[in-house]
Amino acid sequence: MISRRKLTYEILDIGNKQHTLGKIVDIFLILLISLNVLFVILETLPAITALEHQWFYWFEVFSVIVFSIEYVARVWSCVEDEKIAHKHPVWGRLRYMLTPLALIDLIVILPFYLSMMLVVDLRFMRVLRLLRVFKLTRYSSSMSLLLQVLQREARSISAALFVLFMLIIVASSLIYFAEHHAQPEAFSSIPAAMWWAIVTMTTLGYGDVIPITVMGKIMASIISIMSLGIVALPAGLLASGFSEAIRERRRTYEKMVNLALQDGEIDSIEHKALNQMRETLGISKEDAAHILHANIDRKMEQDVSRDLNQLRQEIDAVLLDRCPHCNHSVKWLERRGRSKERS
Repeated sequence: MISRRKLTYEILDIGNKQHTLGKIVDIFLILLISLNVLFVILETLPAITALEHQWFYWFEVFSVIVFSIEYVARVWSCVEDEKIAHKHPVWGRLRYMLTPLALIDLIVILPFYLSMMLVVDLRFMRVLRLLRVFKLTRYSSSMSLLLQVLQREARSISAALFVLFMLIIVASSLIYFAEHHAQPEAFSSIPAAMWWAIVTMTTLGYGDVIPITVMGKIMASIISIMSLGIVALPAGLLASGFSEAIRERRRTYEKMVNLALQDGEIDSIEHKALNQMRETLGISKEDAAHILHANIDRKMEQDVSRDLNQLRQEIDAVLLDRCPHCNHSVKWLERRGRSKERS
């Protein structure tokens, strides 16, 4: 009999679609998170009355209770996860609590409890409550893919951002020394010149601060040209990482399809497993159908090619008076003539 902790883990596990209760819990939490974000936005409307604010408050209390129960249940049942190596009841849970998704779950409920113990600015509270939108990351394959790409490309993106930051410092320093005497208010310091550098390097060009000296214009032109590729570098790394991650997911699904087609057909159990894998990997039904049909066609072509090669070998063996199986010499025409004479 399955334990309560194991059942709790399977219900809260997003990749497990076997439990109807788990699907209901997922839908309920997604709706609750979406309503929380919507109500935080609506609270900023001037037309909201005090009574409506009271309703928002009690909805906030209800949401915090639900999210707190969810957080405690996830921490309690996390040791049932077969993917983690640390099964210790204490260290395993602490390790889970330090994961990005667990930290998000804690951050979205922590401000409510802090406001009960400390004097906290309500505007700061509202901003932290907006972080609940990141809880949807657990239920969105696209957001999980984004986090996976960010984690994989962290070093490359960090290096690109470091180069970009250095270029901002150099650009703001050069434009400061070129324009400070001509425009002491606009370029009062290097930190103030960083606003111009960021706006110029990102090609926004608000036009509120512009160089007027010859040296400043020359430097602005050089900085604008140099920054075109560097500013776009993090976006290029993300795009490349996205493409590679999507290809890896498709290759994983294609391997599953090939395993299911080894016996020549896909039964109901294999079809259910493939559908669950498709949902876990975030592959659309159209892409999954294309991969499936392409592998079936490839399988059929391989089978036909193998049969044709075997038939060709048998025909060649007969023409060369050889047995197609043991390659011994056999006089096929003489044997056929003898069989006719006997008949």
